[in-house]
Amino acid sequence: MEAVETIVGAVSHLDRSDVDTDQIMPKQFLKRVERSGFGEFLFYDWAKEPGWDLPANPILVAGENFGCGSSREHAPWGLQDYGFRAIVAPSFADIFYSNCTKIGLLPVVLDVEDCRALARAGEGEIDLGEQEVRFAGREVAFEIDHEIKHRLLGGLDDIALTLQQADAISAFEHERHGGRWAGGWAGPVTTAL
Repeated sequence: MEAVETIVGAVSHLDRSDVDTDQIMPKQFLKRVERSGFGEFLFYDWAKEPGWDLPANPILVAGENFGCGSSREHAPWGLQDYGFRAIVAPSFADIFYSNCTKIGLLPVVLDVEDCRALARAGEGEIDLGEQEVRFAGREVAFEIDHEIKHRLLGGLDDIALTLQQADAISAFEHERHGGRWAGGWAGPVTTAL
């Protein structure tokens, strides 16, 4: 996973609330298991509407309750594959928010008026380290869980977080097997039945 520090660039605006994961990534495109190739199907049904225009900018501003519905991780995969690096909204569905952070797609919660102001500005900067969104001469603070921030800044997905504990895991296994286990983290783990 690529580390997230500062995201700078143009802003796309999806002025709709309660956008669910089926609208983001329709079910007929969920047949792949790899994370790539989903961007072309993003908002598939809406993209057919006259006047639809959602440029693939680094920042997407959306409405309240973004990512509600099912827990499909393909929705964040599609948003990231399309080109978005951050999504700013007044609120997110909990599982969607978590799925975003696990792949390095930064979800930022700002109030409704700040979201609208960022969309009007047309470009912005999101500084994860400082927890600020900057646009049109303004700086707006946002909250994020300390552990999620650590993971995003370090580019650490769940596997990378586990591998950081490789020595502790090996020591535990060595002790658990009475000093007879020498497999190391990548070695075999045996259990008695």
